[in-house]
Amino acid sequence: MKKVFVTIACLILFAAGITINQDQSQLSAQQSSISQIDEKFQKANEWLNEQKLSVTQSPADAFVNGYILVAAEGLPKPGSASPGQKRLTAERAAEVLAYRKLAEFLDGVAVIGDSFVKDAELHYDVVRAAVAGFVKGARVVHKEYNKEDEMALVIMKVGMTGPGSFADALYAKILKPDIKKELVEPAPLYKHKPVPLEERYDGLIIDATEHNFRPALINRIFTPKGEILYDPSKVSQKVLVEQGCGEYTNSVDKARAALEQRGTKNPLIVKAAGAVNPSDLQVSDDDAVRIFSANQKANFLASAKVAFVLR
Repeated sequence: MKKVFVTIACLILFAAGITINQDQSQLSAQQSSISQIDEKFQKANEWLNEQKLSVTQSPADAFVNGYILVAAEGLPKPGSASPGQKRLTAERAAEVLAYRKLAEFLDGVAVIGDSFVKDAELHYDVVRAAVAGFVKGARVVHKEYNKEDEMALVIMKVGMTGPGSFADALYAKILKPDIKKELVEPAPLYKHKPVPLEERYDGLIIDATEHNFRPALINRIFTPKGEILYDPSKVSQKVLVEQGCGEYTNSVDKARAALEQRGTKNPLIVKAAGAVNPSDLQVSDDDAVRIFSANQKANFLASAKVAFVLR
């Protein structure tokens, strides 16, 4: 990220006078988006409400909503003479700052566990390269200029999944055979004799509301012995890019509805027994047997038909 920030810093010095749009309150994403954009930009607020969008507050919001939306304000370059020059330099300043905010946000998105960023600088360089390339290709979805205050607003939106998304850019880097082998810490796959179940399950909902769990591009599920039950790095890249490694909601009912969009009719619901780290969960021995047995019949893990319920 350092090279990206150096370039952006130079642009900021050229544009000068940039101000960062601050959130006006701590209202939730379900409330009006007007509270998240300065009211002097009326068209922007109307656009957000029409599109039913809200400024992204946290990485969890990005995974739940499926997009990242950043907004930034900019002032004209000092000494700008004509109204046109003031507008262009203000818009450029706002755009540069929006790119920086997006880069900073993406840099903070969890990839897999905590050790990925903390201990493996080579892997982190791969992430930074993906972020840098993706930020360069990001696009502005709304732009507005306030003549009275001589301020510009730029809104930038990028998808978390789908073609051309952040997941697409990053999975292309981290799912290469050599990097994937290094990325996923060696751990034995869970094996057990399947047991009969009363019902046929075609998906999994894991309730993590009692634990400090956060979404990531690769969220894994472990047994108490450290065996892997679910490892999305073994799911096809096509599925991961188009759908992500799972759905993220704040209730079991919403999780059911989300999995229905993936073709799931009767998901198995279990509670997480713990968290290996903020991005990886652990289930009990009994639930591990149930998940393994259900998956042996329906193979839903290979299709990433998994939903995580967050706090």
